[in-house]
Amino acid sequence: MDRLDELHVFIAILDAGSMASAARKLGRSPAAVTRILGTLENRAGARLFERSTRRLVPTETGLRLAEQARRLLADYDAALQPPGAGTPRGLLRLTAPTVFGRRHVAPVVTRFLALHPDIQVDLTLSDRNVDLIEEGIDAALRIGALANLSLVARRLGEVRRVTVASPAYLDRRGIPLVPADLAGHELIMSTAVRSVAEWRFRADGREHVVRYSPRLRMNDTEAMLAAARDGFGIARALSYQVEPDLRTGLLRRLLVEYEPEPAPVHLVMPSSRHMAPRLRAFVDFAVREFAALDVIR
Repeated sequence: MDRLDELHVFIAILDAGSMASAARKLGRSPAAVTRILGTLENRAGARLFERSTRRLVPTETGLRLAEQARRLLADYDAALQPPGAGTPRGLLRLTAPTVFGRRHVAPVVTRFLALHPDIQVDLTLSDRNVDLIEEGIDAALRIGALANLSLVARRLGEVRRVTVASPAYLDRRGIPLVPADLAGHELIMSTAVRSVAEWRFRADGREHVVRYSPRLRMNDTEAMLAAARDGFGIARALSYQVEPDLRTGLLRRLLVEYEPEPAPVHLVMPSSRHMAPRLRAFVDFAVREFAALDVIR
């Protein structure tokens, strides 16, 4: 039995919801489909479906196998295409930081899909740096220094870490002129990425780590910025996160001359070898789109 054929049958069962429906769709006998599923479950060493009287429900193992199977079958189909023939097709799995992904990556993805009707995208927004290979991710947008130098990276731009407060708060409490002045202010700190109450500044050409006792800690960037807009205190965020508020005057930028070095923004992938046409198409499209994005220049 062709093992790719086993995966093809497995996906047909999953999509159809029953072995009888899958058999009709594939033009095979129910007995043959049942036998193929049994062989595949023996290979996997686990049940792929929970059987009920009305429908087959995939197990956790079955769901994991389905993700890999769809990718493998799509890659197989793409590999059979002559160079330059056909159109990119198949599933792309992408990830990006939550706020940046919501504001900037999702619109890029939808514009990309409008140009490529045979591609599907699974976009996960998370501030956790997932393991691309372990979790089967095709590409990730990363902000900051890259910890894994084995990844293939395309630099898209850079962002800054900025300190902000509302005009109302500054009118009431005054404007801090040096980082040490922050000790006398109400500080709002984000724990979305790190839990240590510290801010990093640049002075005399070197980075300085300054630790404070924040009045308010929040694990959500949007909630933190909402508190700053309401005049509660001073917050710190990446420049793209506060760009709309700075543009409209809801927040003001502070301590500009003490800001740390910009953080690079990259699109990273596990490898550039044998890159699937759908991924290559997305990377080329994304690089062009982000080149026109003012918030990461």
